[in-house]
Amino acid sequence: MKEFTICYTFDNDTITEKMIKDLDVKKEDVEQEVVEMMDHNKYFIVKNDQGNYIINSYLVRFVQVINERILVK
Repeated sequence: MKEFTICYTFDNDTITEKMIKDLDVKKEDVEQEVVEMMDHNKYFIVKNDQGNYIINSYLVRFVQVINERILVK
């Protein structure tokens, strides 16, 4: 499994979340999935160690996968 860290940037804040995917998934695939999810949904939920956030897709200025890590069993 791979763990991806996704950073959502707003005008005055940033929020990160971690997403677990299969080993064959690429960074570009995760970016595309997030962008499509934002295009299809006005709001989405980001869960991280600080809590759960309901995000308005229109307020997100930039999305980036900032880290990719292979998880060892």
